[in-house]
Amino acid sequence: MSQNAPIILAYVGVILAIALSGGGSAYGVTLTAKAAIGGMKKTPESFGTFLILCTPPSTNGLYGFLGYFMMSGHLAAGTDLSMYKAAAIFAACTALGIVNLCSAVFQGQASASAIAAISSGHDIFGKSLMVIVFAELYAIVALAALFLINQSLL
Repeated sequence: MSQNAPIILAYVGVILAIALSGGGSAYGVTLTAKAAIGGMKKTPESFGTFLILCTPPSTNGLYGFLGYFMMSGHLAAGTDLSMYKAAAIFAACTALGIVNLCSAVFQGQASASAIAAISSGHDIFGKSLMVIVFAELYAIVALAALFLINQSLL
């Protein structure tokens, strides 16, 4: 096994956290943006409401980036990183990325549905936003788990 294998494994985990979280956010925001553009054709005065509904999927990409900052102290260790720590970083960051990917996509779908309903004349903005935020909870839980794993590796 290469001396650099642990640091490579840790970096792959961090890259997956950033890529999956960011990709999920990009996709989720695109879903809501497309719905908002369609909704503004019917109700152009709802732009502000639609803009707010486009934001929930965007937070997930930030959580992946925060994961990098949480683990950056271990990455700075370089070749002194043990395979145990590297495997923990890889697993925790990959889990964060997958959870954030799913959360962002599902938030995007829910937000797009809310935008479609609002543009059809239904007054459901507040109720919709409450439900959309439920998916955010799991992204936050995944970030909290990464924080706790990071603390256990110190």
